Amino acid sequence: MRIIVTGGSGKLGRSVVARLAGEGHEVLNLDQAGTRGPGFLSIDLTNYGEVLDAFHGVDDTATGFDALVHLAAVPAPGIRSDVATFHNNMLTSYNVFQAARRTGIPRIVYASSETVLGLPFNLDPPYLPVDEEYAARPESTYSLVKHLEEQLAIQLVRWDPTLSVTALRFSNVMDPEDYAAFAGYDEDPRTRKWNLWGYIDGRDGAQAVSRALATAGAGFETFIIAAADTVSNRSSSDLAAQVFPRVGFTRPVTEHETLLGIDKARRLLGYSPEHSWRDHA
Repeated sequence: MRIIVTGGSGKLGRSVVARLAGEGHEVLNLDQAGTRGPGFLSIDLTNYGEVLDAFHGVDDTATGFDALVHLAAVPAPGIRSDVATFHNNMLTSYNVFQAARRTGIPRIVYASSETVLGLPFNLDPPYLPVDEEYAARPESTYSLVKHLEEQLAIQLVRWDPTLSVTALRFSNVMDPEDYAAFAGYDEDPRTRKWNLWGYIDGRDGAQAVSRALATAGAGFETFIIAAADTVSNRSSSDLAAQVFPRVGFTRPVTEHETLLGIDKARRLLGYSPEHSWRDHA
């Protein structure tokens, strides 16, 4: 396929671009920074005119895209002010979704976030492992935008039932060089309770994107995308018992199994995490 990737120069984006290109797809990275060349275009994604023009191609050399992978954003709470985060992320998402529709791109896969599940879980999750079945609980401006993006997508596919939009609720993205810090997470389990001790290796994040592009049908779906395990050497049941003693389990979990439920992604996308920090310990 010919695929536009926004934010392809970012932490997750680099893994996604590498995987898609390795699979033989033609990828155009739209980002503010990157390496000059035929696969990269520097762009202000908050400017709809620039976005629409880019989606139509550069000097008529890259037209007729088959899919959009939207990763570009202020990537977490607390990096910029609340209003700057809202304005940048909401406007960017609307611009790229609208440009995709206007240029006839039928398939969109984009980065939603684990934060819509209720992070940092100052209020207990409703049950464990968490999944996609309960209503969003945004607790930050960043998370609020992620929730609104999902609501936007729901309405866009209602307007156009042939459109495919897949929201991947990524956990905290990690590269192999980040794993050296994991040893300290066992000292106090509360230091990582904010996302239920979850993470996602960027290469597995890219796998999820690839599988969504290959398998998603028309309509809107959302999936939690996390590693198969937690960041801790303590058992998942022990972690939950200490930090969330009033929260029940909907099913048994294995020793270090993630509490960010990836069952739906396994079942519908064929997603299967291949990387763990334990392989680098």
